[in-house]
Amino acid sequence: MEHLAVFFCLAITLHNMEEAIWLPKWSQHSSRFQKPVTAGEFHFAVLVITVLAYLSAFSYVYLSESDFTKWIFVGFLGSMIINAVFPHLIATVVMKRYAPGLLTGLLLNIPINSLILYQMFTEDLIAWNEIILSTLAVGMFLLALIPVLFKMGGKVSPEQIAK
Repeated sequence: MEHLAVFFCLAITLHNMEEAIWLPKWSQHSSRFQKPVTAGEFHFAVLVITVLAYLSAFSYVYLSESDFTKWIFVGFLGSMIINAVFPHLIATVVMKRYAPGLLTGLLLNIPINSLILYQMFTEDLIAWNEIILSTLAVGMFLLALIPVLFKMGGKVSPEQIAK
């Protein structure tokens, strides 16, 4: 399972890098999917989310006997699968304009995270209800955290510090 956690880290890193490069500019166009966000705000938020994802993976690898670390890791896996569909795929279809993160979400996050969840499920390490509840809990936590991180990023970003 340890080697699969590395693939999760690689996938989320590439996904978040794709977003970090193109999403701030993309968000400046009016959309119901994304409020405008500066590069500094987004880069801070995506860095924190990436660090949390790494912590969840490494915690699970090194504390695999802990249900809590397993649930956090599984919640991240499920949340990133859902994130590929909503908002990325839905925004691309509705807006008829590529939403940054779609490609890495579809080609990396969905297959890699699904493989990890499948492996955990077939090894009886996780049950369906744990996958669903963990995904909902971590997903809701991340959704609530993102606006807070944007606000914090606005205060510590180079643009704000220069003022």
